[in-house]
Order: sequence, then C-alpha cells, then structure tokens
Amino acid sequence: MLKNEGIEPAPDRAATTWSDFLHSHADTLLACDFIETVTLTGRSQYILAVIEHTTRRIRILGTTAHPTAPWVSQAARNLVMDLEDASATVTYLIRDRDSKFPALFDQILAAAGVQTVFTGVRMPHMNSIMERWVQTCRHELLDRTLIWNERHLRHALRQFEQHHNTHRPHQAMHQAVPLRAVPEPITDIGRMSRLDIRRRNRLSGVIHEYRHAA
Repeated sequence: MLKNEGIEPAPDRAATTWSDFLHSHADTLLACDFIETVTLTGRSQYILAVIEHTTRRIRILGTTAHPTAPWVSQAARNLVMDLEDASATVTYLIRDRDSKFPALFDQILAAAGVQTVFTGVRMPHMNSIMERWVQTCRHELLDRTLIWNERHLRHALRQFEQHHNTHRPHQAMHQAVPLRAVPEPITDIGRMSRLDIRRRNRLSGVIHEYRHAA
C-alpha cells in the first residue's frame, strides 16, 4: 500500500540526502578549497579560497608557497574576523580531506560556531560550487596570465576577486552579481538606441568589464 502511494520505507523517509542538506542550509553555507598554480620560475603556489553558496561571493584568503599549519590556521582566523565584520551568519563549511588543513583550522571555525563538513573521498561533486569557481578561476585568470611570483599572483587574485564579486553575473542567480543586484531592465526604445557602453580592462586586458556610461 505504501509503495502504491509513493511513500518510501521508513528508513529512507528519515534519511537526508546531500542535495537536501545543501538546499536546506544554503543561506548559512560556505565551501573552501586549495588551488595549485605554478609561477614562471617553476615554483608552486597554493591559493586558499572560500565561497558563499547563496550569494556566490568569493573570499580569497591568501596564497603561499608553503601552506603550513600556522599559515592555514591564520587564514581561518582572518575568515572568522571577515565574517564578523560582514555580520554574516554561517553554520557550516564544506571542505575536502586535504592534509594541508590542520586540526586547528576546524577548531578555530568551531569556536566561531561554524561546523566543518567533509566531502567524501575522491568525490569533488560534493563540493561542486567551489569546484566550479576553481574552474572559472583557472579558465579566466590563471590559464591566461603569466604569473611572475607570489606578489604578482596576490595582485592578480585581488583584481579577480573584485571582478567576481562586483561585476561578473551568475546564471544560477539570474544574472545577479554577488555584491550587486540585477539592474532594472531598459524598456524605453529611445534609451536603448542611445546606449553608451564603456569597457574597463583589468590586468592589462585579461579581464574586461562593461558598464553604461554615466
């Protein structure tokens, strides 16, 4: 009778799927990951970034050639302070089981009321929003820029973070920008015929931004 009514057995009704978890906690959910890139000198650099699931706002916590436990722990402290300054309510942070994350990283977040949720082993789709941003960062910045050194990389990442948060529209949010709402559509035909679009270049033209002239 239960099967005919589309009701699953009791154990399945009580279970919470990963998709259910993401949707029910989206407003208070962060995800983070490391990105590895290489400078022109052949030196590896490790970038630590965090993304908000609902707004898609990205926070690049830093880059280093040596992601030691003290460095990663300090990045966690900086993240907590940034969230407090922004009055952001965060309950969970999703991350993988990378050994670069020390136990103190999770302890600092736990003290701030943020619980760490681990993805499965070799299951990047469990952190799909963060992985998607990593792909975007590679395609739109890292694969198109010759990085000289760590200082140059930090500069490029600051520019890309500002571009992502204040200008780049997101299809998942109906073309809204993390820190800017969708502007009102232009419906006046006369105004449409007089549009004056200006382009602004970032990083010597690696990134383009388009705006209406004032």
